[in-house]
Amino acid sequence: MSPFASSAARTGTWRHLRLEIRDGVATVTLDRPGKLNALTFGAYADLRDLLAELSRERLVRALVLAGEGPGFCSGGDVDEIIGATLAMDTAQLLDFNRMTGQVVRALRECPFPVIAAVHGVAAGAGAVLALAADFRVADPTARFAFLFTRVGLSGGDMGAAYLLPRVVGLGHATRILLLGEPVRAAEAERVGLLSELTAEGEADERAAALARRLADGPALAHAQTKALLTAELDMPLGAAVELDAATQALLMNGADYAEFHAAFTGKRPPVWQGR
Repeated sequence: MSPFASSAARTGTWRHLRLEIRDGVATVTLDRPGKLNALTFGAYADLRDLLAELSRERLVRALVLAGEGPGFCSGGDVDEIIGATLAMDTAQLLDFNRMTGQVVRALRECPFPVIAAVHGVAAGAGAVLALAADFRVADPTARFAFLFTRVGLSGGDMGAAYLLPRVVGLGHATRILLLGEPVRAAEAERVGLLSELTAEGEADERAAALARRLADGPALAHAQTKALLTAELDMPLGAAVELDAATQALLMNGADYAEFHAAFTGKRPPVWQGR
């Protein structure tokens, strides 16, 4: 655990999601299957706070984000969020929209890979949660729908207009965000939205296997790679290669780099320590 973790006690129970941590792999499950895991204000807050807590504690080396029941996540709850926002003033709406963006930032900035295990619907905010993950593993039932323009809002919600063009290209992102039409699994794989397309019903299993593989690897190298991928999206090449050089110099002083050499010369698998 990090020596600089929060002074507050660790959260014992999360009200709006399920959390399981086993051997460095966290599985976070959205758990409102009767409502296709529609998000509430509390669910957003729990995701934001959980990711911050796990990032501070450094007990997790990979995280799977999944949905219980027939779908991944249908987006914001129509009654509990959309209905409620109609009664809010501009300051309250800004606070809410900033909170949803904080969840996306937490997914991108947490120091461990995040794998979204997608089956069934991933709509609205649910599609953006999957987009913000580092990997998207989906089965043939998956369909992504960035529905924001269909409810009279900007398609660039929660960072979608920033992230989606960087994943699928500007042309595909423009079509997907402006039209709001479902992107089914086969098309999602074709345009690069998916990391892996599995057989039906196997997304959770394959996501767990990928998380296990990542968690068993050099965690600090993974964390720094993820940080550079995010930081260098908007950097000129000169700044990027300088940041790469500084990062590699630090990692070359680390235990894992020395362990690789010892394992290679000793003809054995490396035992990664994540430092």
